[in-house]
Amino acid sequence: MASRNPDVDTPLPAELPVFPLSGVLLLPGGRVPLQIFEPRYLALIEDALGAGRMLGMVQPVKPARDPIPDGVALYPVGCAGRIMSFAESDDGRYFVILAGVSRFRIRSELPGKRGYRRIAPDWAPFACDREDGPEPEIDRPRLVKAARAFFAARGLAAEDRSLDELNGPALVTWLAMACPFGASEKQALLECACHAERAETLAATLELAAHEAGGDRPGPGLRH
Repeated sequence: MASRNPDVDTPLPAELPVFPLSGVLLLPGGRVPLQIFEPRYLALIEDALGAGRMLGMVQPVKPARDPIPDGVALYPVGCAGRIMSFAESDDGRYFVILAGVSRFRIRSELPGKRGYRRIAPDWAPFACDREDGPEPEIDRPRLVKAARAFFAARGLAAEDRSLDELNGPALVTWLAMACPFGASEKQALLECACHAERAETLAATLELAAHEAGGDRPGPGLRH
């Protein structure tokens, strides 16, 4: 029995500061680098470092460029990350690496603090993110083929070493987070009920995107 998420033992707080950001996907077990420069999010990081190192990544419903407007509507599901690396530049920016811990559903929004937004998260719908268990079965050959077709159709340099060496959940998480999908596609991947469903959704998304860009024909299961 192997854990699919190395941060399964991280305590889950009852209140969570959130960092709204369009087009960025954080998944349990994944890692995402952030460069922080807005005063409100500098304050968020400072507060998070002193209170469990946890914050939530969530996308605005309507993609927005920085700075994200105050009060913008957020998707109801996000992912909490633990600050695992922190550095400060000479000009006051923070460089942070977040480790994905668990998804959450926004139960309610709380009063803001020092300019940033806070929520009461509901962790229960995503208990599977923190469960140990056998590695889920996925159609790895289909996923790798779809990824290579997608990279070729988009003129991207495929990281063949990662495609060849990563297995199961690690491959699905890496591809879902690294591929340049739109905000709605990233949100759909985030909200998949289980890892096997995410692998299937990811393969179909890659196949369709490659087909629309003039690459391989779409594989089984795609519908137009």
